Amino acid sequence: MTLVEIAAGLERQRATLDLQGIVESAAAFLENAPAREIIRWAAATFGDRLCLTSSMSDALLIDLVSRVKPGVDVLFVDTGYHFAETIGTRDAVEAVHKVNVINVKPTRTVEEQNRDLGPRLYGRNPDLCCYLRKVEPLNRALEPYLAWISGIRRDDSPTRADTKVVEWDAKRQMVKINPIAAWTQADVDNYIADNGVLINPLHHDGYPSIGCAPCTRRVEPGEDARSGRWAGLGKLECGIHL
Repeated sequence: MTLVEIAAGLERQRATLDLQGIVESAAAFLENAPAREIIRWAAATFGDRLCLTSSMSDALLIDLVSRVKPGVDVLFVDTGYHFAETIGTRDAVEAVHKVNVINVKPTRTVEEQNRDLGPRLYGRNPDLCCYLRKVEPLNRALEPYLAWISGIRRDDSPTRADTKVVEWDAKRQMVKINPIAAWTQADVDNYIADNGVLINPLHHDGYPSIGCAPCTRRVEPGEDARSGRWAGLGKLECGIHL
């Protein structure tokens, strides 16, 4: 290892320590802050090294962030397995909001994955399929940024119950901001209604939680909102937020 490489490594370590210090103080200070104040802090702190991710289930987070930071980068992972309605929602977001939608794609097309790993990998090994088509592409896309904003909430599922509004994303060595972590479903519904937010039309057809088409089914009345995701596979998360 050269002296230049050693120096670069030390600089990365210092940057990581600085970011972790920011997370610790911000998490406590912003815990009870309104979502828009959390976003303002993130925009002021990270500038153009801040992005947000969206599954295009709705444009709530996009609406919130773009009001504070017009032109913000929005990363959308195009897995190749999305419902047509999800792609339509993405196109509508591009047309309506002042944001820069970046379509993130896996290294293999669906056809190439079928050729290399066999058809219907999502049914045989859903964790691997999610990693190849969601997690790894997003990890690559996030590399230029110091922080990313997600729309996960504590009441989404038991695996998200301890979500903080500002967290250290150790896997990616960056800051993760969850401005609506404390919101309830009623908060979400009210914001969408009050602000005319775009939503994926599948929400009106029995899909309260929307993922890839092969792994998402309609939810029956009385079922948990995320019960239609990976039904029967014993899987709760794609891996992006773990």
